[in-house]
Amino acid sequence: MATYHTALAALADPTRRSIFEHIVEGPRAVGELAAVLPVSRPAVSQHLRVLKEAELVVDSQIGARHVYQLNPSGLGALRTYLDRFWDQALAAYAATAESDEE
Repeated sequence: MATYHTALAALADPTRRSIFEHIVEGPRAVGELAAVLPVSRPAVSQHLRVLKEAELVVDSQIGARHVYQLNPSGLGALRTYLDRFWDQALAAYAATAESDEE
């Protein structure tokens, strides 16, 4: 089971982040991604493997093509982790605003 640790590590690489951003827009085949990125098709496949191991994407085979799409459950673990910081930031902002009013 992947965690936010593996998701953050996977997204730390700029090429993987770019691939992920393309997949967020909609399902993509390896060839489609390689056509818009400055890396080879085998390199795209390797990056997709890391994103898949981090459970950020899932793939399905359609004919001879592997099509990758966002994995909502894997993204959920990352979102839960980041939401914690958002909630803390909002609470700190509210506390500061309340103390300034007094």
